Amino acid sequence: MPMPRKKTAFDRYFDRRMKDPAFASAYTEARAVIDSTDALIRALDHARLLVGVSKAELARQIEARPEIVRRLFTATDSNPTLATVLKLAAALGFHLELVPNRPSRQISDGARA
Repeated sequence: MPMPRKKTAFDRYFDRRMKDPAFASAYTEARAVIDSTDALIRALDHARLLVGVSKAELARQIEARPEIVRRLFTATDSNPTLATVLKLAAALGFHLELVPNRPSRQISDGARA
């Protein structure tokens, strides 16, 4: 069993900051956005591999420079525009759907909330 990592000064600072409810809330919200973006990019790359398209070919299909697509799938801090994500998904033969995170309740006009 590996030894636990010793806490750094940053770890201790972060632990203190997380005790502040406002900071913890903002951090949790930002972390959720980052994690969702990362999951979406991983899903697009997985779809690319399933379809058997190279990054360079995918870039040609969406009329983008190859380095843009390569960076999107390899950088740890990619933050694509929605337009780029939609173009990539369409080029791969996929589409995006809006799915609720939790069960929704009915509202008066029959739409979902």
